Parts: sequence; structure tokens; C-alpha cells
Amino acid sequence: MFTRHDELPVYAYLQSKVEATFYNHVQLAFKRLGKELRLPIPGLKTLDLILQSDAWIIVDRAFNDMPVVAWADFDVHQRSGLHEPVPCRIRLFHANGGMILRRALEAMDAQLLEQLDSRSATHKVLNFPTRE
Repeated sequence: MFTRHDELPVYAYLQSKVEATFYNHVQLAFKRLGKELRLPIPGLKTLDLILQSDAWIIVDRAFNDMPVVAWADFDVHQRSGLHEPVPCRIRLFHANGGMILRRALEAMDAQLLEQLDSRSATHKVLNFPTRE
């Protein structure tokens, strides 16, 4: 489990919300693909996104997985439906970390949907037996 985002000093904290679709897709991926996922971020050469249940961390492979940004402290209990955004706290470890937030989430979502779609082809829906 990756823990450097808890050990290093933070440049700035931001209160934010993660859109429901992003949060729900990550939770679905945890159930189908595993509890810890690592995804490259296309277009950002050395950056990866590590998804864990307690945080989503953008790390820089070129600097020994130094955290750049982390979404943490997800407050799922405040939302009353799956369509509502999830309040969280963003930790910036780099002064320009905020510039890649949206791009990283969109890249993450596209990759997760692709992986989930490729896995869903192996499942089969069974019909209920008919009563006769």
C-alpha cells in the first residue's frame, strides 16, 4: 500500500468534491479489478495515478513515486444518493499540481471504463427459471 502521501509535507490543502461518476467508477473498479490500482496518465509522461480506498494519488515515476496531488478524506456519509458528488480534501504537493486535476480524473475514468468493459464481456446474464 502506498503511504508517501501521508508522510511528506503538503504544499496546500483544498476542500473540493469529486463528481459522482468518477467516484462510483472507482468503487466499481475496486470490486472488479482489485483494491489497489495503478494507471498511467496519457499525455503526462512520467505521472501515474494510484487508486486506493483511502486516497487517489498522482505520483511522478521520474522522482521515485513522489506524490504530486492526492484526493483524500472522502466523506461518503454526507451524500444521500449515488448521483451526488463526494466531498473530499485535495492535497497539493507541488505548486502546479492543481493544473492537472481535471485531466487526471478524465484519463482515469476513460481507462477504468475501458478495463471494466473488457471484463464485462466475460459475464453472462442468466434468466430466471419459468414456472410451469
